[in-house]
Amino acid sequence: MYTLNLGMTKNAIPASTEAVDDYLKAILELSGPGDARVTSNALAGHLGIRAASVTGMLQKLAALETPFVAYEKHRGVRLSPAGRCRALEVIRHHRLLERFLHDVLDYSWDEVHEEAERLEHYISERLEDRIAARLGDPSLDPHGHAIPGKNGVVAERVEVELSRWPCDVPGAVSSVSDRDPAALREMKKLGLVPGATVLIAPGSRAGSVLVSIGGQPAARVTPEIAAGVLVGAKA
Repeated sequence: MYTLNLGMTKNAIPASTEAVDDYLKAILELSGPGDARVTSNALAGHLGIRAASVTGMLQKLAALETPFVAYEKHRGVRLSPAGRCRALEVIRHHRLLERFLHDVLDYSWDEVHEEAERLEHYISERLEDRIAARLGDPSLDPHGHAIPGKNGVVAERVEVELSRWPCDVPGAVSSVSDRDPAALREMKKLGLVPGATVLIAPGSRAGSVLVSIGGQPAARVTPEIAAGVLVGAKA
């Protein structure tokens, strides 16, 4: 387990470990599978804070004795090996907690994200292992996102936004965004859940998508909902 030891840094970070974890997770998410550099503005928009505050934090994360990021002004930021290790650990905690809350404590899938956000920073390796064992070492969270393994490996999948999936080609919902509880409730109502079969029909307009879900008659899905649904090849 990689932990942040403020007593061993060149410059103490004037923020909680939770805030640091949130930065690292956001950089990992925004960098994508190609580990692209992430701009301060992109991070600010994702985290809902001022770009100037982001720049200050990135400079401090880069100045740690074991840096969490590699940061260059005007060129953006990417995670260091230590930062990536910590980000993946927190994501593993988060997704295991979501699975536990959903499967064992009967939370609905639109409730688990917020609860897991509160708890992800604090669980020990022992509790992490017990949760994983209790659940049968699951590979996916309730929203279809891959749970990183203990070794930090994450299963790679080819996923495409629902609105970009080709017409008349059968697909299956791979994962959905968990950031908006209202959107999750609407997805559940429509049947846009991981594993559901989808078939895009001609007739999209103004960004909306006409789609048959689970073999049902085609229904129109709004651009906002379609943007949060990722589709992969049908198994």
